[in-house]
Amino acid sequence: MSIRPLIALLAACCLAACTQFPELDRTISPEMAASDYPALVPLEPVLAQATAGRVDAQATQAQLEARVARLRSRAARMRGSILSGRERQRLAEGLQ
Repeated sequence: MSIRPLIALLAACCLAACTQFPELDRTISPEMAASDYPALVPLEPVLAQATAGRVDAQATQAQLEARVARLRSRAARMRGSILSGRERQRLAEGLQ
């Protein structure tokens, strides 16, 4: 194993360590500093609300099966001939 990549990585880490640390003191506005802490709420209602929106597996399965049936029906209709017998005959006569 070559030592050059290790030296390059060590140099990059040393250079990154020499950067100026950003000032975070002025990032909070005076209004935010003077405001009250947010009110704490009980966790049970939040969890109940989160579990109420769960996906119903049986309903989802039924919806997917219905969609599959519609798509298969549509694909079967698209496999059919676009031209009628008369149109096909007329086209064949025009090509001769």
